[in-house]
Amino acid sequence: MTTGAGVTERLTSLVSALRAHGIRIGTGESVDAARAVEALGLADRELLREGLAATLLHSPAQRQVFDPVFDLYFPRRAGGPESGPAGRDELRDRIADALAAGDMLRLERLAAEAVEGFGRYGSPGSPGSSGPSSGSDGWSSHQTLDRLRPQTLLARVRDDIRARGGTAGFADRLLEDEIRRRIEEFRRMVASEARRRVAERRGRDEIARRAVATTPDRVDFLLLGKDRLAELRRTVQPLARKLATRLAARRRRASRGTIDLRRTLRGSLSTGGVPMRPVLRGRRPTRPELVLLCDVSGSVAGFSDFTMLLVQALHDQFAKVRVFAFVNRVDEVTGLLVHGAADPEGLGARIGERATLTAWHGSSDYGVALGEFAERYGDAVGPRTTVFVLGDARTNMGDPNLAAVREIAGRARRVYWLNPEQRSRWGTGDSAAPEYAELVEMHECRDARQLGALVTRLLPV
Repeated sequence: MTTGAGVTERLTSLVSALRAHGIRIGTGESVDAARAVEALGLADRELLREGLAATLLHSPAQRQVFDPVFDLYFPRRAGGPESGPAGRDELRDRIADALAAGDMLRLERLAAEAVEGFGRYGSPGSPGSSGPSSGSDGWSSHQTLDRLRPQTLLARVRDDIRARGGTAGFADRLLEDEIRRRIEEFRRMVASEARRRVAERRGRDEIARRAVATTPDRVDFLLLGKDRLAELRRTVQPLARKLATRLAARRRRASRGTIDLRRTLRGSLSTGGVPMRPVLRGRRPTRPELVLLCDVSGSVAGFSDFTMLLVQALHDQFAKVRVFAFVNRVDEVTGLLVHGAADPEGLGARIGERATLTAWHGSSDYGVALGEFAERYGDAVGPRTTVFVLGDARTNMGDPNLAAVREIAGRARRVYWLNPEQRSRWGTGDSAAPEYAELVEMHECRDARQLGALVTRLLPV
């Protein structure tokens, strides 16, 4: 690996790539990282990885972004494997032997050899083709793993470990779990090696930007899968603590009141008309009320679930919080949300089981739901109430019932609509977003990062 200016360039590029994925890294952290490189050196790559992670990251969740980016800018080596590619069966034998021994360094070398021998595509040098092997268009970890199938080595590795007498401390189930962990680590090494080789050809910065999964708080709510949604739910409490601190600071500033111009000018008569002592209007310390009206149908459900959990975690900031869910019927779910504080992943299922949210079909109907809310739960909205409507405003070609929205807005202190769709899609197809936006303030809210900023700015104090 290069040293001096080359290392400095790699380090600054690493920091830039991490910032592009939403990880906040200041000048102080960058300086600490440079000192870590100077102190640790480049001989032990894993030690360097841990040192840079300790200086640059703020939470364990950021490792899922840091590790693949680190592999791009500080690869194990710049060239290919030390020896020529072996045949498939021979390579599988060596992988099984390394898995049985738990030798991670050897597995890393074998991962590079596997990608070199079986991961090339798009050129005459691909396996099974004629011609030189140096003209590959790219490398694929999926193709490599599909040909080697390391997951099928589990029984063979288990028998090998038993034959060596290496099962001390492992029950059968624990031994298999350990082998699966080693296989999964090998798969990760193959993916990292394929990314590195593609980066050498296309540029590290582009691959770091496009091929590395971002943190869950920057993924669109509408694109979240179950795994990433579960990761996101785990960020609710830390995010709530941060937002509560910001709201408390806003409340302290607001409690000072505004200048009472009339009393200030009257008091300035004793100082020749110079307002030396501004007089502030007294502000009664009252906590506002909050109402959430959430579409929990289809892909919007993840967005609504996360927002409900976040508001529940902030409930101490408000005099009263009431939560209503709807698909084409509306029902209050405040009690279920409180009960679900200890089981956030079960919230959606519990709402679906215990709340009456649908009539004769399962598609969302904003017109019917909003009208039912105004009729049945109108008393939940008053002059101290801020209402948040969560949903994509897609009516399935039904009546949007703008009259119900006007009625709700007329009763409430404020009404905000948070829409998880990007603004360019508002008004396309069956979206009634532009019509609703004429009556209430509508904001694009596509990920948790945007949600946190909106909550800090919009929640009343």
